[in-house]
Amino acid sequence: MPENEEPQVETEPETSQEPEGETPADPWADPAAARREIERLRKESASYRTKAKELEPLAAKARELEDAQKSEAERLTEQLAAERERAATATRSAVSARVEALAARAFADPEDAAGALDLAAYVDESGAIDTDRIQADLDDLLKRKPHWARPDDNGPRRPAPDRTQGSSGNGNRTPNDPKAEFEAWFKQARQGL
Repeated sequence: MPENEEPQVETEPETSQEPEGETPADPWADPAAARREIERLRKESASYRTKAKELEPLAAKARELEDAQKSEAERLTEQLAAERERAATATRSAVSARVEALAARAFADPEDAAGALDLAAYVDESGAIDTDRIQADLDDLLKRKPHWARPDDNGPRRPAPDRTQGSSGNGNRTPNDPKAEFEAWFKQARQGL
């Protein structure tokens, strides 16, 4: 096949299964007609799938030819743009990690601080991260949003259990003896029979 010639895709003419002279009826009204319509659609779909599989290698070859026709400068420009994007992503990750590390001292959730600050502002032209500026902005952020601060106590707050709260069943419960509790329940159940 010549290189410039596109493959010819054969299309099947659509044939109507209805006799001429009648108006087209709803194929879904009659179960037999619906089954024929489903089978026709399945065959049509299968033919499209096989044609697509046949054309996949041709599409790959077309992409290869397109890439081969690009000049060296275009390829290098695309590679440079991809590398710059990777470098920017790595820099954003590094700044985010530094902000979270500095915020971990004072913030309950350091990710909140990283999300609230403009991370690109902390990197200079050489790629160095300005930690003093980050710390100053974190202090300012904590002044504006004091509810983001880490609690002063040592560890998370825990609820204080109170055994007097809640239901105690029949009131004669001995809270520390499961055996006595079961016996009381069993006696109560036997009396109900």
